[in-house]
Amino acid sequence: MESSGTTRRQATRQRLYEAAVTLIAEKGFSATTVDEIAERAGVAKGTVYYNFKSKTELFEELLRHGVGLLTASLRAAAEESAERGGSRVEALDAMIRAGLAFIDRYPAFTQLYVAELWRTNRAWQSTLLVVRQEAVAVVEGVLREAVESGELSEEIDIPLTAAALVGMVLVAALDWQAFQPERSIDEVHSALSLLLHGRVSGH
Repeated sequence: MESSGTTRRQATRQRLYEAAVTLIAEKGFSATTVDEIAERAGVAKGTVYYNFKSKTELFEELLRHGVGLLTASLRAAAEESAERGGSRVEALDAMIRAGLAFIDRYPAFTQLYVAELWRTNRAWQSTLLVVRQEAVAVVEGVLREAVESGELSEEIDIPLTAAALVGMVLVAALDWQAFQPERSIDEVHSALSLLLHGRVSGH
């Protein structure tokens, strides 16, 4: 059982994450001040420094936290699918939906993550690579099992295929949010599902 102090601190951190991600998505990292983050979160400036040594550390933790939530939801989707007796390809399909649901829930975080992924010489580059690899590794694990069980061809390149699936979900979801918001998650999921099942070529 967690103490009320721990729970309160987690709630404060959650508010800081949400405030930081929204502001940084709106204005960029350098233009966002700790004062603004504290104000948006409704906490004293000292509270930010009590929880994080610097704005950079807050941002690193933000990336860890966000990608950690994504990784957990991908893993849960794969496990639930396996418990239902689904195939590995069905697990991948469930992970695509979980990824879309995550992005639908945290659009500002996703935009920030995708933007930062392609920037270099950032203080948090190594953190970003580590958390990205954790998310991709969940997909790699299911792909590896699918190849071992004969569901997928041994010819597939597991690391690149995993990266391609994650990339497909990220970019398609951002496109959905920005340019086709009237579509439902079911429509977006079924379009990506066709790609996953290799049914786009018309055979």
